[in-house]
Amino acid sequence: MNLKPSNAFIAASWISLMTGMTGYFIGLWRSEMWLSEKGYYFTVIMFSLFSVVSVQKAVRDRLENVPVTDVYYGISWFCTILSIVLLVIGLWNAELLPSEKGFYAFSFLLAIFGAVAVQKNTRDLLIFDKFDKPNEHETNEL
Repeated sequence: MNLKPSNAFIAASWISLMTGMTGYFIGLWRSEMWLSEKGYYFTVIMFSLFSVVSVQKAVRDRLENVPVTDVYYGISWFCTILSIVLLVIGLWNAELLPSEKGFYAFSFLLAIFGAVAVQKNTRDLLIFDKFDKPNEHETNEL
């Protein structure tokens, strides 16, 4: 079974993660917000990146019959939803132009999509290297 993701998908995943995070962080750096507001938005994206990776791992573990407790699974989903809700509440109440709010929302979504895809690729490559890679001895004997 070949689970190895294509190089194009690996590159697209890393590009989406880096583009989303870089855009979001540059937006925060250049914004005219209080430092506490910047800290809030920074914490929200870091929390969301961790939580979406946890969701991806928990979902994948369950699909592969790796034990995952209902508590961990539920907390992972709760934290992912909470991080998105916190961003929405923050942007809803922020004194920003609508275009700035949209910029943060879309760079946030791009970053969390990228995080899920990078986690998926990392796991797929690990499994491929462990199980699906041809034995070096087999290829040398041919």
